[in-house]
Amino acid sequence: MAADVINGVSLFSELDIYLFRQGNHFKLHDKMGAHIMETGGGRGTYFALWAPNARSVSVMGNFNGWDRSSHQLSARWDSSGIWEGFIPGIGQGEIYKYHIVSRAGGHRGEKGDPYAFYWEVPPRTGSIIWDLGYEWGDGHWMSTRGQRNALNGPFSIYEVHLGSWRRVPEEGNRYLTYREMAPRLADYVKQMGFTHVEFMPVMEHPFYGSWGYQVLGYFAPTARYGAPQDFMYMVDYLHQNGIGVILDWVPSHFPDDAHGLAYFDGTHLYEHRDRKQGFHPEWRSYIFNYGRNEVRAFLTSSAMFWLEKYHVDGLRVDAVASMLYLDYARKPGEWIPNRYGGKENLDAIGFIRKFNEAVYTGHPDIQTAAEESTAWPMVSRPPYIGGLGFGMKWNMGWMHDTLKYFSLDPIYRKYHHSELTFSIWYAFFENFILPLSHDEVVYGKGSLIGRMPGDDWRKFAGLRALFGFMYGHPGKKLLFMGGEIGQRAEWYHEESIHWHLLQWAPHRGVQQWVRDLNALYRSEPALYERDFENDGFEWVDFSDWEGSTISFLRKSTIGEVMLVVCNFTPVPRQRYSVGVPSGGQWQEVLNSDSAYYGGSGMGNSGGVEAAAEPAHGRPFSLLITAPPLAVVFFKAKSL
Repeated sequence: MAADVINGVSLFSELDIYLFRQGNHFKLHDKMGAHIMETGGGRGTYFALWAPNARSVSVMGNFNGWDRSSHQLSARWDSSGIWEGFIPGIGQGEIYKYHIVSRAGGHRGEKGDPYAFYWEVPPRTGSIIWDLGYEWGDGHWMSTRGQRNALNGPFSIYEVHLGSWRRVPEEGNRYLTYREMAPRLADYVKQMGFTHVEFMPVMEHPFYGSWGYQVLGYFAPTARYGAPQDFMYMVDYLHQNGIGVILDWVPSHFPDDAHGLAYFDGTHLYEHRDRKQGFHPEWRSYIFNYGRNEVRAFLTSSAMFWLEKYHVDGLRVDAVASMLYLDYARKPGEWIPNRYGGKENLDAIGFIRKFNEAVYTGHPDIQTAAEESTAWPMVSRPPYIGGLGFGMKWNMGWMHDTLKYFSLDPIYRKYHHSELTFSIWYAFFENFILPLSHDEVVYGKGSLIGRMPGDDWRKFAGLRALFGFMYGHPGKKLLFMGGEIGQRAEWYHEESIHWHLLQWAPHRGVQQWVRDLNALYRSEPALYERDFENDGFEWVDFSDWEGSTISFLRKSTIGEVMLVVCNFTPVPRQRYSVGVPSGGQWQEVLNSDSAYYGGSGMGNSGGVEAAAEPAHGRPFSLLITAPPLAVVFFKAKSL
């Protein structure tokens, strides 16, 4: 060992080691990696790395001319597989890697730090010593976010890809930095009325074209847009403007880049050795070994890290279905059954449950959400009753059926009426988010407005009706950037959203409609308070398949009622009878066919008086105009 690596400095206690080996240490970021510290020998950096199959580990960087042997770490005596050491005189901003010589055939590799807080801007691959000190200004948000993130509160999520929300074309089409984006995004989200922003993965990733889903740095925001404190500034800024922050988090797989986690210490340390378990055939990436305690601790610590160090309000967990099933994307013979002969990944299920237990125990005021596309039961139910423990689940069935329905020419919709109404049969089995996400506007699927049939007028009317139906339907809301302005082209990660479209009235109309939907949604508890309760929803009429028209009620806990009427044909319905539970004036509070949004201007002159004529099993009824390709919201006027 080189003389200038000082022994005897360690951040690990015996309890730390015990918890780590048990898979129950959820703050490994405070122990592993590179930490600037002061010792009796002076200021320097302590390094700790898990590499149990290594014969030797050294730290190399600019400070030693990338010498592979001058700064050796020591293996701990306790067989934990952790190597550690203190190097004096180096600190903030130093670039480093680990040189690992394996006991397995003498394999040698240069690896980035799995616990690094900061990385070089790709395609460079070095880790950077970095202190995460930051003076937060979001104390009010943090003290009240339990209320803002409550399941009985409004969730209207704006999904954003950082590199393509806005670009700077006059400067070579460059990205906005975190600090540049903060005020622009906060102002826009506030103006539009969304409650939360969800960022596609910000964790460091080698390939920009992966959109962040091939994560390599599980403890570092990508350096493409700035330093860690710059990302903190953006989260802080959003919080101070009353906007929650949700991050996409990817514990399902990781890329095979040589400087990353794959074959880390000359063995399959983070991934399964058998490719039938450890390699994803579609994504060409490695699958974590969820049966290894230390790997589970690594992943759960990553989740806790973003919640604690970056004040994040929620994690959307990507590709949960690929974690749950051993045969996911595999043909017969390409997967290994579990010990009971089934296809369920028991280790992954155990990890997911423990992850959710850990984050909700540590941070009961946040939410986790699963992107899970199968019929797996109780995804958003607690582990103690057999659930996976997520707070919410993406409703992929609603998304698929609804987009299929809206893509049909209205003349054929009556033959597919059940695709519109079926979602209510299972709407309350889970705590659902209704997603119109980035996945629906890529790979040849077309933009949302591009899926709408007919001429331009019908396309815009159809898009407004789609959004109106989503905001009326039980479930929290998620809309990917660009959808709110009716972008015609598919999303492309190398260019900005097509903001120039707002020079035309139809696109401004869609944007204003989304803005007003958000305002109504947030102001009316009937539209969000009982999203996950069967008693918060009531059909008025779902049987008018011939007219492709539906109507339903949304109800708050104190009895406030919102009537939603949807006409999905271009034929206006005059004197259309709709049963309601009470008499008096029913105010038309929102109408997607208003000329203000680019519609034909048909409506109900602000409201309709209920008649004492029973309809649809209710004692009163309204005779309304149901405008063409439109959604109308009515509210009983208070006395």
